Amino acid sequence: MTAGITVLDRLLEVSELFQSDMARAFDGTSLTTARVRVLWDLVAAGPSTQHALAERLEVSPRNITGLVDALESGGYVTRTPHPTDRRSIIVSLEASAEQMMRQMQADHAALSADLLGAVDPADREALVRGVDAIAGRLRELVAAHREASA
Repeated sequence: MTAGITVLDRLLEVSELFQSDMARAFDGTSLTTARVRVLWDLVAAGPSTQHALAERLEVSPRNITGLVDALESGGYVTRTPHPTDRRSIIVSLEASAEQMMRQMQADHAALSADLLGAVDPADREALVRGVDAIAGRLRELVAAHREASA
Protein backbone atom coordinates (compact mmCIF):
# COMPACT_ATOMS: atom_id res chain seq x y z
CA MET A 1 0.00 0.00 0.00
CA THR A 2 1.13 3.53 -0.64
CA ALA A 3 2.16 5.65 2.30
CA GLY A 4 -0.82 7.05 4.13
CA ILE A 5 -3.36 4.62 2.65
CA THR A 6 -4.50 2.07 5.21
CA VAL A 7 -6.42 -1.18 4.96
CA LEU A 8 -9.41 0.71 6.39
CA ASP A 9 -9.12 3.26 3.55
CA ARG A 10 -9.25 0.42 1.01
CA LEU A 11 -12.19 -1.24 2.77
CA LEU A 12 -14.08 2.05 2.75
CA GLU A 13 -13.28 2.46 -0.94
CA VAL A 14 -14.59 -1.06 -1.65
CA SER A 15 -17.75 -0.26 0.32
CA GLU A 16 -18.31 2.94 -1.67
CA LEU A 17 -17.74 1.10 -4.94
CA PHE A 18 -20.28 -1.57 -3.96
CA GLN A 19 -22.81 1.13 -3.00
CA SER A 20 -22.28 2.88 -6.32
CA ASP A 21 -22.65 -0.38 -8.26
CA MET A 22 -25.83 -1.28 -6.36
CA ALA A 23 -27.31 2.17 -6.98
CA ARG A 24 -26.60 1.69 -10.69
CA ALA A 25 -28.16 -1.77 -10.67
CA PHE A 26 -31.33 -0.50 -8.94
CA ASP A 27 -31.63 2.65 -11.06
CA GLY A 28 -35.11 2.91 -12.51
CA THR A 29 -36.61 0.57 -9.90
CA SER A 30 -38.14 1.19 -6.49
CA LEU A 31 -35.43 -0.98 -4.92
CA THR A 32 -33.02 0.31 -2.31
CA THR A 33 -30.28 -1.49 -0.41
CA ALA A 34 -32.61 -1.94 2.58
CA ARG A 35 -35.42 -3.34 0.43
CA VAL A 36 -33.06 -5.76 -1.29
CA ARG A 37 -31.89 -6.95 2.14
CA VAL A 38 -35.52 -7.92 2.84
CA LEU A 39 -35.77 -9.77 -0.48
CA TRP A 40 -32.42 -11.48 0.10
CA ASP A 41 -33.61 -12.60 3.54
CA LEU A 42 -36.88 -13.96 2.12
CA VAL A 43 -34.92 -15.97 -0.45
CA ALA A 44 -32.78 -17.47 2.32
CA ALA A 45 -35.46 -18.00 4.98
CA GLY A 46 -38.63 -18.36 2.93
CA PRO A 47 -41.96 -16.74 3.75
CA SER A 48 -41.79 -15.01 7.12
CA THR A 49 -43.76 -12.90 9.50
CA GLN A 50 -42.88 -9.23 9.58
CA HIS A 51 -41.79 -9.71 13.19
CA ALA A 52 -39.32 -12.44 12.21
CA LEU A 53 -38.02 -10.31 9.34
CA ALA A 54 -37.48 -7.34 11.66
CA GLU A 55 -35.57 -9.51 14.15
CA ARG A 56 -33.34 -11.13 11.53
CA LEU A 57 -32.57 -7.79 9.87
CA GLU A 58 -32.20 -6.03 13.22
CA VAL A 59 -34.64 -3.25 12.37
CA SER A 60 -37.70 -1.94 14.20
CA PRO A 61 -41.17 -3.31 13.45
CA ARG A 62 -42.09 0.14 12.13
CA ASN A 63 -39.11 0.09 9.77
CA ILE A 64 -39.95 -3.38 8.44
CA THR A 65 -43.55 -2.31 7.88
CA GLY A 66 -42.36 0.57 5.69
CA LEU A 67 -39.99 -1.68 3.77
CA VAL A 68 -42.64 -4.34 3.19
CA ASP A 69 -45.21 -1.67 2.22
CA ALA A 70 -42.84 -0.39 -0.48
CA LEU A 71 -41.98 -3.89 -1.68
CA GLU A 72 -45.64 -4.85 -1.83
CA SER A 73 -46.59 -1.73 -3.80
CA GLY A 74 -43.68 -2.47 -6.17
CA GLY A 75 -45.00 -5.99 -6.79
CA TYR A 76 -42.07 -7.75 -5.12
CA VAL A 77 -43.88 -9.33 -2.14
CA THR A 78 -47.34 -10.30 -1.00
CA ARG A 79 -48.85 -10.35 2.46
CA THR A 80 -51.19 -13.10 3.54
CA PRO A 81 -52.81 -13.86 6.89
CA HIS A 82 -50.89 -16.24 9.12
CA PRO A 83 -52.69 -19.62 9.15
CA THR A 84 -52.78 -19.92 12.97
CA ASP A 85 -52.06 -16.46 14.41
CA ARG A 86 -54.66 -13.85 13.49
CA ARG A 87 -52.32 -11.05 14.61
CA SER A 88 -49.53 -12.05 12.22
CA ILE A 89 -49.04 -11.54 8.51
CA ILE A 90 -46.83 -13.71 6.31
CA VAL A 91 -44.62 -11.94 3.78
CA SER A 92 -43.74 -13.95 0.64
CA LEU A 93 -41.87 -13.24 -2.56
CA GLU A 94 -43.90 -12.77 -5.72
CA ALA A 95 -42.94 -15.21 -8.49
CA SER A 96 -41.33 -12.42 -10.52
CA ALA A 97 -39.27 -11.38 -7.48
CA GLU A 98 -38.15 -14.99 -6.96
CA GLN A 99 -36.91 -15.04 -10.54
CA MET A 100 -35.20 -11.67 -10.11
CA MET A 101 -33.53 -12.87 -6.91
CA ARG A 102 -32.29 -16.06 -8.60
CA GLN A 103 -30.66 -13.83 -11.24
CA MET A 104 -29.28 -11.59 -8.51
CA GLN A 105 -27.78 -14.64 -6.76
CA ALA A 106 -26.17 -15.75 -10.03
CA ASP A 107 -24.82 -12.23 -10.61
CA HIS A 108 -23.55 -12.16 -7.02
CA ALA A 109 -21.72 -15.46 -7.47
CA ALA A 110 -20.22 -14.31 -10.79
CA LEU A 111 -19.03 -11.01 -9.31
CA SER A 112 -17.58 -12.81 -6.29
CA ALA A 113 -15.64 -15.16 -8.58
CA ASP A 114 -14.51 -12.26 -10.77
CA LEU A 115 -13.29 -10.23 -7.80
CA LEU A 116 -11.52 -13.20 -6.19
CA GLY A 117 -10.00 -13.92 -9.60
CA ALA A 118 -8.13 -10.61 -9.31
CA VAL A 119 -6.19 -12.08 -6.38
CA ASP A 120 -3.22 -14.34 -6.93
CA PRO A 121 -4.40 -17.94 -6.36
CA ALA A 122 -1.72 -18.44 -3.69
CA ASP A 123 -3.15 -15.48 -1.73
CA ARG A 124 -6.87 -16.25 -1.96
CA GLU A 125 -7.20 -18.43 1.13
CA ALA A 126 -5.35 -15.88 3.25
CA LEU A 127 -7.50 -13.07 1.84
CA VAL A 128 -10.71 -14.90 2.73
CA ARG A 129 -9.42 -15.60 6.26
CA GLY A 130 -8.36 -11.96 6.64
CA VAL A 131 -11.66 -10.53 5.43
CA ASP A 132 -13.54 -12.94 7.73
CA ALA A 133 -11.38 -11.85 10.66
CA ILE A 134 -11.93 -8.15 9.90
CA ALA A 135 -15.69 -8.62 9.54
CA GLY A 136 -15.82 -10.60 12.78
CA ARG A 137 -13.90 -7.96 14.68
CA LEU A 138 -16.07 -5.18 13.28
CA ARG A 139 -19.21 -7.09 14.34
CA GLU A 140 -17.75 -7.34 17.85
CA LEU A 141 -17.02 -3.60 17.97
CA VAL A 142 -20.50 -2.71 16.71
CA ALA A 143 -22.13 -5.06 19.24
CA ALA A 144 -20.06 -3.63 22.08
CA HIS A 145 -21.02 -0.09 21.04
CA ARG A 146 -24.71 -1.07 20.94
CA GLU A 147 -24.47 -2.61 24.40
CA ALA A 148 -22.72 0.47 25.78
CA SER A 149 -25.37 2.73 24.24
CA ALA A 150 -28.30 0.70 25.58
